[in-house]
Amino acid sequence: MLTIAGSDSGAASGIQADLKSIAAHGGYGVTALTAVTAQSADAVTATVPVPADVVTAQIDAVRTSFEIAAVKSGMLVDAERVAAVAGRLKAWRPPNYVLDPVIVSTSGHTLLESPGVDAMVRDLFPLAALVTPNVGEAERLAGLSITSVADAHAAGEIILRHGCGAVLIKGGHLAASPATDLLVHPGGTLVFQGDFVANARPRGTGCTLSATIATLLGRGYSLVEAVANAKDYVGSAIRHSAATGDRLLDHFHAMRTA
Repeated sequence: MLTIAGSDSGAASGIQADLKSIAAHGGYGVTALTAVTAQSADAVTATVPVPADVVTAQIDAVRTSFEIAAVKSGMLVDAERVAAVAGRLKAWRPPNYVLDPVIVSTSGHTLLESPGVDAMVRDLFPLAALVTPNVGEAERLAGLSITSVADAHAAGEIILRHGCGAVLIKGGHLAASPATDLLVHPGGTLVFQGDFVANARPRGTGCTLSATIATLLGRGYSLVEAVANAKDYVGSAIRHSAATGDRLLDHFHAMRTA
């Protein structure tokens, strides 16, 4: 399972969260690092991009040694790195590609400028089996305000037109119905409801969800099965996080509760 993303020095999101999610679901994670970031529990304080040729060299290196069953991408930094990743993925056409369109951090730090967003939509969306925007990202990608499930459905239909296989609108910030996710695909729309944990403020939920979905797809789950299982997993990880009073997802809670 290959994850293409940035690092998080706090290990709550990014490559570090991806690797924990992959391992928790029986996968072996390999990586292509796009940026090094300095992150506290509250903010991204510094970002240094990895040179584009080094990003592609990482992808080439793992492909020569491993049979990649699935790919997830997260933070891609800018248009140059988007182009580098797109060049490799277009030539490769990897199976089970899940694209998490990381645009802005939880603390409001911009992680992908507009030219990079445009390049991502144009060059990477058509390669993705699934795109997983949160409400803010979906608003940016669809060009409309999202306050309800109906709005989320409309946004998903618009984003689907960019060529991806399906869109999962993550509803953690959906004012009218928090913790309700919508899977929009050419065959229709499925609604996944969850229990909103009001006292939890975890980071890395989007990274964890997308990496888990990709891992499960790589293991042979259907898209609906992968989304449903991943949503349940993230919900449990949040609840275990809330129980300890911190902001860190408990990726390995199943090991302690079995």
